[in-house]
Amino acid sequence: MAESNGYSTYNQQSRSTTSIHVTALDGLVNVNSLFTIAVFVGLSLTTPGQRSLENRSACDSDISVAKKLLVFEVVSFSFFLFSSLVAQGLKLAINLLNSKDVDDAFRAHINLKALRFGMLGSALGSVMGCLFLMLSMVNVIEIRLGMLSCGSRSTVNAVASMIVLVTSALLVYISTAVYAFLH
Repeated sequence: MAESNGYSTYNQQSRSTTSIHVTALDGLVNVNSLFTIAVFVGLSLTTPGQRSLENRSACDSDISVAKKLLVFEVVSFSFFLFSSLVAQGLKLAINLLNSKDVDDAFRAHINLKALRFGMLGSALGSVMGCLFLMLSMVNVIEIRLGMLSCGSRSTVNAVASMIVLVTSALLVYISTAVYAFLH
């Protein structure tokens, strides 16, 4: 039952490629959902005027830290939402194109350049969301454990650990995304 005109091989390769793209987009949307939950958890754990666990009034944050937290959380949420909507739009386009005609040899033919740029934009939105989420978490740490300027060991260790781990993960994510984009 193999087709002799060469379309069968193209169709199978194209379907597997779009299947991989849809799976990658699903993963991106799922991760963005988890980060969005983190945004709201960060907002719920902090209240203005809250005393830090450092137990020195000089280490307590002022209202400007709570304001920065709110701004960073909103910007982070916006980037995650942008990323998820772009990814969902790409998935919708792939699925609609794949469902037109089962017997069509070009069933999964999509503009790969547009798909790649869409995926790159979605990945960039996730990276920016992570950066702003990290900045907001610094504010959460300062509100809960004490200001960085106070020199609290707990605050410095928490912020340093987070920055090292998140930055390392983002570098791996960015490098694999760029590699996939270029190849």
